[in-house]
Amino acid sequence: MYTEAVLTVLKNLQNQICTALEQEDGGTVFAREEWTGKLGVGETRVLKNGAVFEQAGVNFSHVKGSKMPASATAHRPELAGAAFEAMGVSLVIHPKNPYVPTSHANVRFFIAYPEGGEPVWWFGGGFDLTPFYPFEEDILHWHTVARDACAPFGEAVYPEFKKWCDEYFYLKHRSETRGVGGLFFDDLNRWDFDTCLNFIKAVGEGYIGAYLPIVAKRKNTPYGEREREFQLYRRGRYVEFNLVWDRGTLFGLQSGGRTESILMSMPPLVRFEYQYAPEEGSPEARLNEFLTARDWLSEMK
Repeated sequence: MYTEAVLTVLKNLQNQICTALEQEDGGTVFAREEWTGKLGVGETRVLKNGAVFEQAGVNFSHVKGSKMPASATAHRPELAGAAFEAMGVSLVIHPKNPYVPTSHANVRFFIAYPEGGEPVWWFGGGFDLTPFYPFEEDILHWHTVARDACAPFGEAVYPEFKKWCDEYFYLKHRSETRGVGGLFFDDLNRWDFDTCLNFIKAVGEGYIGAYLPIVAKRKNTPYGEREREFQLYRRGRYVEFNLVWDRGTLFGLQSGGRTESILMSMPPLVRFEYQYAPEEGSPEARLNEFLTARDWLSEMK
């Protein structure tokens, strides 16, 4: 009963998001690849070398296993060794223009089947924004949409999940946030099943409304080699986070998922530079002011 309802919502979200991104890009469409692996199935959709997006991936996966991976039981040790199902839609968008932020979103569902007990289910997900040249009005829009998506589920939901996002998407070895945040939640079963399912649907649809207006506003901004080089340098932080800290990447690899689809989140081009430091007072140095947890909605009203 649970899985069929979630599957319908997830596949619809994948279609909605891909259609919206294709329309915004206008230069190409997503290539689609259905796959079958040792533990499940999925559909990887990747748009490459578009007019707006250098690479955009929107993945769906549905895996099953006889034993929960360690990354999924870190906060639920009582479920260690239980059979499980996991399904979700995960996406990462890497635009060409450095003035358009990178974005990420994910909605997922887990259900565990402990031996001799009742099934245990929960949801997770969220979305976050990683600008290179931040605009305060864009950040205000992003967080306003996030707050509004959460509002029907209670006034306390947005502040809680916004704080969780700031704490999760944090590069401890750099002492900086990955970007300007958004929403993050896990272990969500505080409401009944239908309400939780409606919440992840609201988050998935909210992502479209949060991101595409920013893309439309910034995609034609002129830029040169300096901005492009800075974009590629800052993409390195994305690589660092996904390979060092991200639980989703670890879960995918530990559960025997399809490696190409899991690592689709990596930017197609990136550069690393030893002890890089932006020029004091430059637009590149200004980014550092935004790489910390802040109450954006209160500060920018």
